[in-house]
Amino acid sequence: MCELLGMSANVPTDICFSFTGLMQRGGGCGPHRDGWGITFYVGKGCRSFHDPQPSSDSEVARLVQRHSMKSDIVISHIRQANVGNICLENTHPFQRELWGQHWSFAHNGQLTDTSSIPLSHYLPVGDTDSEHVFCWLLGELRTAFPKRPTDHSVVRYFLQERCQYLKTLGVFNMLLS
Repeated sequence: MCELLGMSANVPTDICFSFTGLMQRGGGCGPHRDGWGITFYVGKGCRSFHDPQPSSDSEVARLVQRHSMKSDIVISHIRQANVGNICLENTHPFQRELWGQHWSFAHNGQLTDTSSIPLSHYLPVGDTDSEHVFCWLLGELRTAFPKRPTDHSVVRYFLQERCQYLKTLGVFNMLLS
């Protein structure tokens, strides 16, 4: 299975120390050789880096490691492929827009029969079970809430219900922002 690294801080913080450890697990001292990605939220925007190479061998990962990029939300993922090819479009975190803001998603686990989950508004670029369920989750949100709800707890509860369903399909751990 893949590995996730997430950070949520009340002030912009750099993640260099933690990312360095994760980077080594991506093909160095761990089996996660099938690509990696990291997303830093900065204000309303986000900065993302992805590479289908093992993070321990990646020049892009070394670039991220060398530069102190401060952020209050970070999502990172190193991949051990179960479903989908080893290629750039299958590296997490995946991103889409909903309600005028960026959403990022990374998944650890393996789900069965995700192709039977119908998609409405969003389509995957790659061929992973992870991106398929991310597209489904955002489509479900968009259908249920055409406009962004003012009460965030409604969205949280809605996502919780959908994630309970996804857990019935296998191992499902995710980071979503």
